[in-house]
Amino acid sequence: MDDYINDLKLRLRQFAREREWEQFHAPKNLSMALSVEASELLEHFQWLSEQQSCELPADKLSEVSHEMADVFIYLIRLADTLDVDILKAVEEKIVLNASKYPADKVRGSSKKYNEY
Repeated sequence: MDDYINDLKLRLRQFAREREWEQFHAPKNLSMALSVEASELLEHFQWLSEQQSCELPADKLSEVSHEMADVFIYLIRLADTLDVDILKAVEEKIVLNASKYPADKVRGSSKKYNEY
C-alpha cells in the first residue's frame, strides 16, 4: 500500500503542477478544503436515521464515495505539502489509541479516554 500512496501522492502533485495550483496548496488552504469536503460528506447523511445511513441507494453511495475520495485527495495533498508520511502517522496513531483506549477498560463504551 505504501507504493500506492506514494504513486497517488506523485500523481496528485503532478495534477496540481499542470494546472499551476501549487500556489494555492499551502497547508492552511488544503486543511480548509479538507474540512469543506468532509462537511460535504456529512451533508449526505444529515437527517438520515442510523439504519438509512447504512443502506444507501446506489446513486447516493456513488455520491458519498466521490466525497470520500475528495477528502482523501486533500489529505494526501496536505501530507505531501507538509512532508508527512501518512501511513507512518496512522501506525503511530493506532499505537497511541491502543494506549489511550485499552480494550478491557473501554469495551462497549463511547466515553472519551479521560472519562473512564
